Amino acid sequence: MRLVLIGAVALVLGVHDAAAEAARPAAPARQPGAAGQALRARFNPPRPGETRFVPNEVILDSNPTVPTPTLETIARRHNMTRLETRVFPLTGRRMHRWRLDGGGSVEAMIRGLNSERLIAGAQPNYLYSLAQNAPVSVSQDQYAPLKLNLAEAHRLSTGNRILIAVIDSGVDASHPELAGAISANYDAVEDDTQPHPHGTGMAGAIAARRTLLSVAPRVGLLTVRAFSTKAATAEGTTFNILKGLDWAAGRGARIINMSFAGPNDTRLNDALLKASRKGIVLIAAAGNAGPNSPPLYPAADPNVMAVTATDSEDALFSGANRGSHIAVAAPGVDVLVPGLNGTYQLSTGTSVAAAEVSGVAALLIERNPALTPADIRRILMRTAKDLGPKGRDPEFGAGLVNAFQAVRSARSR
Repeated sequence: MRLVLIGAVALVLGVHDAAAEAARPAAPARQPGAAGQALRARFNPPRPGETRFVPNEVILDSNPTVPTPTLETIARRHNMTRLETRVFPLTGRRMHRWRLDGGGSVEAMIRGLNSERLIAGAQPNYLYSLAQNAPVSVSQDQYAPLKLNLAEAHRLSTGNRILIAVIDSGVDASHPELAGAISANYDAVEDDTQPHPHGTGMAGAIAARRTLLSVAPRVGLLTVRAFSTKAATAEGTTFNILKGLDWAAGRGARIINMSFAGPNDTRLNDALLKASRKGIVLIAAAGNAGPNSPPLYPAADPNVMAVTATDSEDALFSGANRGSHIAVAAPGVDVLVPGLNGTYQLSTGTSVAAAEVSGVAALLIERNPALTPADIRRILMRTAKDLGPKGRDPEFGAGLVNAFQAVRSARSR
């Protein structure tokens, strides 16, 4: 599955609230498999017209008791190679990444594996992309802190020691703005590509601590490189994003920022549900595919809070996705953030807006550690500045986040 990072640092797809339940496509009906067999539960071929997946890979579920030699025999029977196997503690599932060696389609392979009773499920390895504008190096005053009322909020909370996981491209940990901000890093991608401007920008929007005024300057960042930059635009797969979610949950992340977007994904939905049940706040970019785009994921998942972007005049970012799943808005047009090699860049898109809201969530948790994900969603939406039509709407959600009012409310709920 392909997720897209959004903003001038990157464009991102999707964040949501409970109303997004209605936006999620219904589970496909049981369909004929090989030899006319009905597809079993968790055998999920790509939806009609869906092309955002690795064209020669599938993700499989199996019972942990199935021995590796047996799996290798099944793989050879279908002219496939087992590339990777991992047990995910977050969901309790054992999953494998297999490559098709004999041609044919991913859909045909999923249907063919339906008859293998030791295989418990299969789906495409979806792709998510960093949908970004070219980074622009500049030096100018920041407007986002003023819009978010950060100076006032920081008198009450700075996010001290709250762990935020940033699942993104690589982060330039040597940037002076990020000195001391990164608590741990995990590479889910098996290549040696260099850091990417998008991940560095998102990390800086949350936790820059030198000359920039970030949203939560005293948090600890858990940075996850799940997006490879081998492609023209950084791309992440279902399997690598799941590894990042699992690692972040195991390291005690209270918040997970996802400034990327892509298709609806059964395995990713499972992991997000389990993370939310553990009390982890999940925040995602609504996406930069424009007003006519269908809902993008993970933002449109009901367990995720979707964030859209506004400019210095509180106007909606023209490229933002719309929908009933949009929860809140934050500054996301020409936002000054760190770049690579000690530089700075302007970021535009729902990616950076989502990162800012992740930082505000950390301010609330420091103020009141007992807050649940539902509490944080409710506080952020209730204290937001209403924009657009009166009340909640599909463009701005509940409105522009007000960090000061939100932090004040966190103590008195």
